[in-house]
Amino acid sequence: MTMKIAIAGILVVAVTAFVPSTQPPINAQRQAFLNTNTALFMADGEASQPLRIGTRGSPLALAQAYETRKRLIAEFPELDEDGMIEICVMKTQGDMILDKSLMELGGKGLFTKELDTALLGNEVDICVHSMKDVPTWLPDGTILPCNLPREDTNDAFIYKDGTVKSIEELPDNSVIGTASLRRQAQLMAKNPTLKCVNFRGNVQTRLRKLDDGVVDATLLAIAGLKRMGMEGCATSVLEWDEMLPAVAQGAIGIQCRSDDERSLKFITAIGHEETQVCVTCERAFLEALDGNCKTPIAGQARIVDGKIKFRGLIAMPDGSQKFTIDSEGEIADAHKIGKEAGEKLKSDAGDTFFEMMVEMSPQQVLGQITK
Repeated sequence: MTMKIAIAGILVVAVTAFVPSTQPPINAQRQAFLNTNTALFMADGEASQPLRIGTRGSPLALAQAYETRKRLIAEFPELDEDGMIEICVMKTQGDMILDKSLMELGGKGLFTKELDTALLGNEVDICVHSMKDVPTWLPDGTILPCNLPREDTNDAFIYKDGTVKSIEELPDNSVIGTASLRRQAQLMAKNPTLKCVNFRGNVQTRLRKLDDGVVDATLLAIAGLKRMGMEGCATSVLEWDEMLPAVAQGAIGIQCRSDDERSLKFITAIGHEETQVCVTCERAFLEALDGNCKTPIAGQARIVDGKIKFRGLIAMPDGSQKFTIDSEGEIADAHKIGKEAGEKLKSDAGDTFFEMMVEMSPQQVLGQITK
């Protein structure tokens, strides 16, 4: 494997030897599209232009960028040539400030703004995101038309010595490390004695803190652990009834400039329709609630027997109030189902619920210290 590194505001790594193990499926409509658009490099000199993939630099983000690269090469073998794909690594505000909660930093967009800037500035051609980090609005001039096949969406429960297997088994006054208000609210709804402390950093950092005895337990998306081959770290995997996952958890999204036909052709070919349908439903729910990292919100959709089934939740950060909804409908109505579920929960909770959320300071909401 050869590697080329250049530093100019972003780190560019061009890996030139990688053979994908499997080729993702393509539906008939997408295959027809490709058959009529085989000339991806239309202008003179385009064949020598690399496809630049923008990503954060955490081990999980890089694993997702290389998964994208693998799938692109499986569809377009010409991209396996030397230097045809570059992985462009950059730090976001969310990566750099680890001593404050996400709520204190301002919520959504903390892990995408710098990537958006690079995309609009033509420093990269596509950006690979964890979809749960992506705001429900996108900057003008960009689109997000592709979701890769989704991983398991559930949360992993990790106890310090593996002896406690579930939230219900946690001893009173246990200390849980989490930066997520969604997880905090659902934990405290089950056991108000639990103490949640702000737990920031990448997966490896959090697991190291757990091993060092900083907290008794933590929760992480099992999808991220699986993508890094670390699923063995999980004590157990929590079902929806125990811990409803975040909107778009386990999904990877790929963004490009709206006028970049070349990049759009590439990423359209590797999209996964079922994932995109479910993510669309979940993000419509989040948008209807005007949700961000300041509000405990969970939402998950899945396709069962040709229907889309959705479950949503909003709660007070201390778990003292919780509202849930289950909806079902046609796949074609995914956006409508998510939107109407969000509007219903907003009505059920009432204005006072959201007014209380706005009035609470970060310290009141979190009741946490940073670990």
